[in-house]
Amino acid sequence: MRDLLGIIDLAEPTEGLRELTVHRTLGAVPFGGRYRVIDFTLSNLVNAGIRNVGILLNDRFGPLLDHIKDGKEWDLNRQRDGMFLLPAPLRGDSGEGISSNLINLQHNRGYLEKSRQEYAVFSGCSMITNLDYRAAFNYHLEKQADITVIYNQTANLSANPPYTAVVTDEKGRVMDIALNPVQCTSRKVSLNMYIMRKDLLINLVDHYSARQKRDLFTDAIMPRLDELKIYGFEHTGYVGAINSLKSYYQHSMDLLKPEVWKDLFYTHGQINTKVKHEAPVRYLEGSKVSNSLIATGCTIEGTVENSILFRGVEVGPGVVIKDSIVMQKAKLGPGVSLRNVILDKDVTISEGKSLVGDPSFPLVINKLATV
Repeated sequence: MRDLLGIIDLAEPTEGLRELTVHRTLGAVPFGGRYRVIDFTLSNLVNAGIRNVGILLNDRFGPLLDHIKDGKEWDLNRQRDGMFLLPAPLRGDSGEGISSNLINLQHNRGYLEKSRQEYAVFSGCSMITNLDYRAAFNYHLEKQADITVIYNQTANLSANPPYTAVVTDEKGRVMDIALNPVQCTSRKVSLNMYIMRKDLLINLVDHYSARQKRDLFTDAIMPRLDELKIYGFEHTGYVGAINSLKSYYQHSMDLLKPEVWKDLFYTHGQINTKVKHEAPVRYLEGSKVSNSLIATGCTIEGTVENSILFRGVEVGPGVVIKDSIVMQKAKLGPGVSLRNVILDKDVTISEGKSLVGDPSFPLVINKLATV
């Protein structure tokens, strides 16, 4: 696995997560009480023994850099290899990075050339899963594949678009790929994770970026389906695709199921995150908590049911929180009621307010807001 480098692409679609990605990139979206979305991708790479990880930056990456810093929490602050931040070229005078992984890879071609690893795994950052890259890499070598696409099977393929359907034959070779098909005989969904030789990756980047193509998979890999030996590797564990507010809410609520929690955080190694040394939760007189995840530093005087509270949340007396996600340092005054609500960081809800959303359309209160 030391011969495999990891590349994480942050430029995934965020239109469905607009309220949570106004001030941050997708990888920096808080998840599960104390984590960020990128923690799962980073930890999966590191748990497999990969020690060279490049992160393709786009825009709004300030909160992400504050979270990952020098990669210490993932043992990537090392003199040889380690974590590399790869900025995108800017779009005119706007100061925004170009959101094209092919152009970004071409812009950072020197990183690929100088890396001593022979193989590369390219991954988006929107998948919440605990994955064994060792098994996937061994499968890639066994099949002598040019490219290995990692996929997961789901009963309802079109539940959370956008998605990429993969069709394989009995030997595992990919025969067809379709983006958001209306009808599809396959239940296999690509996880936006691909393994290939580094020199093949460089060739694809050079060829297609020079022709103004933008996406590695749709513009460079899909057109070569008949030419290259592309195989599919099935990951059978839990997968949450964070691509909309509905999916974010649903997969967050799934953490309240013990079988999902154990699968995500213990199957193939632990999920690391930025460590903050805070006091334990304070449960004051009158507090009632059931089936919830409560992070450190919280103070609870009210009722919390089927909910997730991040670090430092203050729940005042008479507060009732049900089926909701409350992010870091939120302050809830006396008598506040929340149901099917997502509060971003540093939100203040004044006394007596009642906020209600729907499981399919949770109500979101933006960061730093006061209600």
